[in-house]
Amino acid sequence: MAPLRLVLRRGTVTAADPAPATGEQRLVVTIDGAERQAIADVAYVGPAEVGDDVVVNGQAVDLRLGSGGFDVVHVNLTRGLGSSGVDGAHVMKLNYSPLQHAVLPIERELLDLPTDADWTTYAPLAPEHPPSPQPAVGVFGLHGQLAPIAWAVAANAATPLRVGYVQTAGGALPGGHSRVVTDLLDRGLLVGHLAASPAYGGRDGEAITTIGAIDHALTVLGWDIALCGPGPGILGSGSRLGHGGMIALDTAHAALALGYPTTLCARMSAGDPRPRHRGLSHHTQTVVELLLQPVQIALPTGTTPPEDHGFHAWSAHTADLDGYVASGLPARTMGRSSAEDPVFFEAALACGMQLAAGPPPDDEDDAHDDGDGLP
Repeated sequence: MAPLRLVLRRGTVTAADPAPATGEQRLVVTIDGAERQAIADVAYVGPAEVGDDVVVNGQAVDLRLGSGGFDVVHVNLTRGLGSSGVDGAHVMKLNYSPLQHAVLPIERELLDLPTDADWTTYAPLAPEHPPSPQPAVGVFGLHGQLAPIAWAVAANAATPLRVGYVQTAGGALPGGHSRVVTDLLDRGLLVGHLAASPAYGGRDGEAITTIGAIDHALTVLGWDIALCGPGPGILGSGSRLGHGGMIALDTAHAALALGYPTTLCARMSAGDPRPRHRGLSHHTQTVVELLLQPVQIALPTGTTPPEDHGFHAWSAHTADLDGYVASGLPARTMGRSSAEDPVFFEAALACGMQLAAGPPPDDEDDAHDDGDGLP
């Protein structure tokens, strides 16, 4: 028989943190006499208690992947069987996979109409908040950029802005996996969290598509800014196109297609041991080269865009890195501190500053010159 792709192990819970209402529960699971760290997404497999018989997916730990470090509970055999799912949900996420589950999507305006109804005359969902007069979208490629972007928006906006997070593909898919998102929501730096398929488990809703999530966030939820990017971790191969950061290309095109001013967060580094990520990362450069419409890209003061920067609008901002570090939000990336790799955080802070400043002027000449000397 060919090897199975799912690497499942059966074990017993020997230690368990208190189960949160949402998000993940930290566990210790003993498998064949060895203790292994594990997490359980309580919204999907339920809470666990010491002594529970569980099946975990152990492949990430077995392969020693950077995105691993823990097993993931696949099913709790003691108390996780017999669920009937979410009442009324019938749109599948992770469909046809062993983890498929039904959700109530935010793009549901037409679901209750008769099959012979004229879909062109349906009434859209009523806005929960008045739509922003100047909605905008920020696109990033690494989850570690979310916190500095959100902090910089709040620190630099002339008036308070409603900023939310749309979780896309490219990294972790469970919406409850990021403790940073919970922290940002608790601090009021984010007002909401949507999960766009294949990501799932957004605190404020499930979207079938990223473009549907952006539209819902800015027109129904009334966000001023939708920050869109992957959850923790990133897929990568070292190739030009084979990495999770490429989701930024799709997301930016979705935002641009809806007509929203779009700012792309530059991935930069001065300390990454891989040459392809030092300076302006090849992840960002590739997205910039392939975009079909112009976006705004903010860089830290003292850095310059690539020589062939196309039709995009580049700007420079002096980031308050000390202020960000003092906030207590995460200040490490790939194991490096903000002191060891300041430009990574400065680039994300510059993105937030640009979003806080609002869209560039309509005049094309003005839009490409912000007074900091960048074309």
